[in-house]
Amino acid sequence: MKPFSFLLLLLGVSLSLTQCKVGSPKTAKAGKPIRVLVVGGGTSHNFGMWYRNVDGQTLSRDGFATVNYVGDPDSMLTFLPHADVLYLSNNRPITNPAVRQAIMDHANAGKGLLLAHAALWYNWKDWPEYNQNLVSGGTRKHDKYGPFDVTVTDPQHPVTKGVEPKFNLKDERYFFIPDPAGPGISVLASSSVATSDVIYPSVFVVNHPKARIVGLALGHDAESHNLPVYQTLLRNSVAWAARK
Repeated sequence: MKPFSFLLLLLGVSLSLTQCKVGSPKTAKAGKPIRVLVVGGGTSHNFGMWYRNVDGQTLSRDGFATVNYVGDPDSMLTFLPHADVLYLSNNRPITNPAVRQAIMDHANAGKGLLLAHAALWYNWKDWPEYNQNLVSGGTRKHDKYGPFDVTVTDPQHPVTKGVEPKFNLKDERYFFIPDPAGPGISVLASSSVATSDVIYPSVFVVNHPKARIVGLALGHDAESHNLPVYQTLLRNSVAWAARK
């Protein structure tokens, strides 16, 4: 082989190897699991069973996410700085000012929140900023546990991707009312029953100026958490909140 040809060959191999090295970190970064912190605890729900165990398994499946669960709100201070998405399901009081501030800082940093079921309630009278700024509303009551329909109203949104247009489940139908003083919500799916003309948001996103926030009113027990459609909504919500 001529020296000049040999030089060109070496140059080509070198460029090829350089391109591989540059491309690899991007692929690895894109494939990293989403870091989720799930917060449970409180009354009227089996948080350990449905949010720690079942939802934890749903999110961990296929390396989609790494999940940490805490039942004590103060423990959030250890894990929240490393989380992409904060998944609040609790109605246990959050009284520590440092924890409250950490939640607000997480949102203002543009990170993700998933506010589920009990976390959509008006739980804390001494912390109105939570419902006004993060939930943009809340609920104070619900129908008696039983079956109702959920209808997707925005099938184009990433949170409802792959979700059947209408499904039925047994759950507590939350009477979620948006707060006009909040940033507002965009409803993605609503709930209805045959005995009433009133519909309520079941899945929505909060129009927060920085964070990506999903509200998921479903989730009392096995009748929701074990449903494939609920699991799709859960994973879609976490992915969208994490900007994936």
